Amino acid sequence: EDAGKKEAAMEMIDEACSEYGFFQVLNHGVPLDLMSRALTLSKTFFELPLEEKRKCSPPPGTPYPTGYNRFLENNTEQKQIFFMFVPGFDFNVLPTDPPEFRDVLEELFSHLVKASLVVERIISECLGLPVEFLSEYNNDRRRDKMIAQVYSTATADNQIGASEHRDGPCLTFVLQDEVGGLEALKDGEWISLTPTEGALVVNLGDTIQVLSNDKYKSAVHRVMRTRGKARASISFFYSLADEKWVEPLPKFTTDVGQPPKYKRYLEGDYLKMRLNNLTSRLKNVSSAPNREIGIDYYAISPQKCVLNTQP
Repeated sequence: EDAGKKEAAMEMIDEACSEYGFFQVLNHGVPLDLMSRALTLSKTFFELPLEEKRKCSPPPGTPYPTGYNRFLENNTEQKQIFFMFVPGFDFNVLPTDPPEFRDVLEELFSHLVKASLVVERIISECLGLPVEFLSEYNNDRRRDKMIAQVYSTATADNQIGASEHRDGPCLTFVLQDEVGGLEALKDGEWISLTPTEGALVVNLGDTIQVLSNDKYKSAVHRVMRTRGKARASISFFYSLADEKWVEPLPKFTTDVGQPPKYKRYLEGDYLKMRLNNLTSRLKNVSSAPNREIGIDYYAISPQKCVLNTQP
């Protein structure tokens, strides 16, 4: 019976990854009270006076948008964010108010790393890879990151909280409050990912799409704001190290007679471009959406698929 349940669960996850790039998980090992406290404290932090929040702003010259940032009043995306890398990272700018916020963030970070490892093994197995393949491939935790964010209430002429995009890392975990607003694109239609109490939303990132040569999808998603109520969420990004090369695996190319759909690329180069996307949006650069770079930057057109793709 247990084997049958596992097989059924694997089939559901495989379908979700192939069709949507999104699924929700329960019994994930992250304490529910910790998730609740993290969301509550993040709301408290974002309600502080601006001068207090700015004490956590990245200092001039910082190469990463760590700490407190806000999308400007005239920006389409109306939200505030708190961005951190792995605890102990030199450029983290962590809060002292609320007093327990830092400890809760770091504890949550640790639990989400563990949950990611479990999900990564499941994804490996669903792809027909050795169960430890992805965890051995993605074995450096220096570039994991977490963003707490609060979205302003919607207005009559602007409901966008986060414009449509894909995530770059292997996996993203999302804790969202009861307000909702997270949507995934499927066959040209937006599907609402209704919050489930105690659940974590998991979406696949560009890394998985490239490794699987498009067998699994990096989900296109967005956040829509709600009239009358702000939305809080925390996103955790389980990421590759800068030095890791990414390319379609032989299992999904040469082993099955399929051409690779992406060029080989260095994760650090892609991360830098993704962070530039975020920085441009924070600064409200008017032409930023036209310059944003995603995984299509490395796509091989059908005409080029016959070429030698060795590095």
